[in-house]
Amino acid sequence: MLTFLKQKLWQWRGVWIATPSIAGIVILMRILGLLQFWEWAAFDQYMRLRPSEPADQRVVIVGIDEADVQKIGQSIIPDGVYAELLKKLKSRQPRAIGLDIFRDVPVEPGHDQLIQIFQSTPNLVGIEKVVGEEGREVVNPPPALKAKGQVGANDLIVDADNKVRRTLLSVDNPSGETVYSFGLYLALLYLEPDGITPEVVAGTKDWRLGKTTFKRFQPNHGGYVGADNGGYQLVLNYRGGPRKFDTVSMRDVLEDQIPPNWGRDRVILIGFVGDSFQDFFSTPYSSGLLSLVKPMAGVEVHANLTSQIISSAKEGRPLIKTWSESSEWVWIFLWSGIGAILTWQLRDTGSARKVSLLKITVQLIASSLLFSSTYMIFLNGWWIPVVPPLIAFVGSTVTVTGYIAHTASSIRKTFGRYLSDEVVANLLESQDGLKLGGKRQKVTTLTSDLRGFTALSESISPEEVVTILNIYLASMLDIILSYQGTIDKFMGDGILVIFGAPTVREDDAKRAVACGVAMQLAMKDVNEKLQKLNLQPLEMGIGINTGIAVVGNIGSEKHSEYTVIGNQINLAFRIGTYATGHQILISESTLKEVGKSSVRIDSSKQVTPKGVQQAIKIYEVGGVGEPYNLFLTKEKEIFMPLSVEIPVQYTIVEGKNICDSLVQGSLIKLSARGAEIRLKNVEQNLLPSPLSNIKLNVLKIGEDVEISEDIYAQVLDKPGTLGSFYIHFTFKPPSVAVRLLEALTESLRRLRSYSDF
Repeated sequence: MLTFLKQKLWQWRGVWIATPSIAGIVILMRILGLLQFWEWAAFDQYMRLRPSEPADQRVVIVGIDEADVQKIGQSIIPDGVYAELLKKLKSRQPRAIGLDIFRDVPVEPGHDQLIQIFQSTPNLVGIEKVVGEEGREVVNPPPALKAKGQVGANDLIVDADNKVRRTLLSVDNPSGETVYSFGLYLALLYLEPDGITPEVVAGTKDWRLGKTTFKRFQPNHGGYVGADNGGYQLVLNYRGGPRKFDTVSMRDVLEDQIPPNWGRDRVILIGFVGDSFQDFFSTPYSSGLLSLVKPMAGVEVHANLTSQIISSAKEGRPLIKTWSESSEWVWIFLWSGIGAILTWQLRDTGSARKVSLLKITVQLIASSLLFSSTYMIFLNGWWIPVVPPLIAFVGSTVTVTGYIAHTASSIRKTFGRYLSDEVVANLLESQDGLKLGGKRQKVTTLTSDLRGFTALSESISPEEVVTILNIYLASMLDIILSYQGTIDKFMGDGILVIFGAPTVREDDAKRAVACGVAMQLAMKDVNEKLQKLNLQPLEMGIGINTGIAVVGNIGSEKHSEYTVIGNQINLAFRIGTYATGHQILISESTLKEVGKSSVRIDSSKQVTPKGVQQAIKIYEVGGVGEPYNLFLTKEKEIFMPLSVEIPVQYTIVEGKNICDSLVQGSLIKLSARGAEIRLKNVEQNLLPSPLSNIKLNVLKIGEDVEISEDIYAQVLDKPGTLGSFYIHFTFKPPSVAVRLLEALTESLRRLRSYSDF
């Protein structure tokens, strides 16, 4: 079970990393207030998208505009006009009248008449500005109404983006006295005949009015962060944009041009609605994505508050509620997880184009779900964060995508250990890079193989085999990639390298030959590293051929590989089998591509490889000229006659098969790397063909015949004396190598002795 959990944790590591990280970052951004303006904008948009609510007929407005001022004939309306207006409205028997006009000083004529109306109208409410702020000082209420306690605060709270989204139910004046807001006072007068009065909810400072509890605005309410929550604040649930309430002009009231029952049992607000009065405020309805700014008159803002209180108390119309901060954090974490999970789940679903299209579709659906769910919840009175979860969703999506891309980059590097950057780019970035199929094109193929490695690997531990291969391959891979070769495959100790695919260059053949020379030169460093580890030195043979082959992604949908196939590839392998250690053999086609003047040819020979009907000519390369200037040291091999012949027996090795027939003979000459063998029975005419491979054993003749460990060698194309042939050792077991070295040393000692004599 624990293993299963560990596996799942690893498989979904991208999700476990991205989800909490992005959620934490977004929550921190929210705490710092970096998302506040965006969240306000989302709130405003949701307000505008809501279905239009019907006008509240319980609240009406008498709007004073420029035409009213022109009718009166002066810019400042005298008290007598207001007295006449209030008298006519009072006669219509409204439940409350709100005068949203500052009247702290007399404006003659008619001030006495206005005082009489103030004193004789118990359901009339005036205004005062309680909270002083920059550019707008405190304004005192009408003294007559103040004496009767019929005054409400008309202060409005303007957010940092100059919009009114919240308002006051009550506020304390500088004397510490609690003053009801203008809108609340009017609403309470309307609700009083219905027996609805405010009650303090036990254990809290919240009020309950009728069917609704009015919870106090908190500093982090909804999209707000660290807001000033002084007084008893409330988020305004507007009924709509400007002109939502039934509005008549002051001149129509004064001239009795309104219906007889207009205003009866209603709340009547009186205020300025003309543009020149500058009593306008921006609200969530003031502007849209494509519309111009449409501010709302201050009297309409107060009307919205009055209507909100009345409708909430009587019908339970929802207020704008919010979740707790911890719930909002969980909400953000959830959407961060959704983005991470969806992106991680879709990382391996087909072709790159299909994955991209599916990802975009799923992300659009998920984003739409976020907007639609929060919008539906908003319709029911809940302000749930929209921008933070959206950023968390997008952030986790981008993060996981980046993580996947980073992983792909790591995979790319892993591929790069075996393929050139060009092949990796072709596979991962080309539109047709992963399509199955191939095309015919000219390539130069290089094959390399360690001589006697199979026998060596049988005589040492698996760990030592791996160590030898890692040292050898690490060195060879660096060289191959530096010469822009494409590593097709490893075959044990063999390497197949392509030049000319996927990108064709004019110097493909020359780079292949230069690469082969560089690889042979690098064997010195490889053997020095092996010697430090007390491991046997290695010899490598290389074959190179140029010809037409099929190149591409070969296989099936379940498994395919980028490779080359064809007779010319097989021929490169055949040529490589003729190469002894330290040799590079190339075909005539490769020499033609490179040019004889560009390479040093040390020897040539005719061979008839298996599967080839006619003999071909192959060339031993000793170096390559400009711009590489790489040359192998040509050491002359000296075969020393042995004073005592060493009996041996050998058999022919054909491919992976060893012939059953044994041939007896003796080692009559030795060199550091080879020997001359003379057959025991010359008449048998059993000389092996040049360039063939043999397995031989040293025999010790005594009371019993002892057979040494297996030695492997290649027959050289070097004529020997009658009944003899030359070989190049490809593998010597350590015990045999010591014995042969002793024999060679003894021959050299005897030679020096004869010279001294």
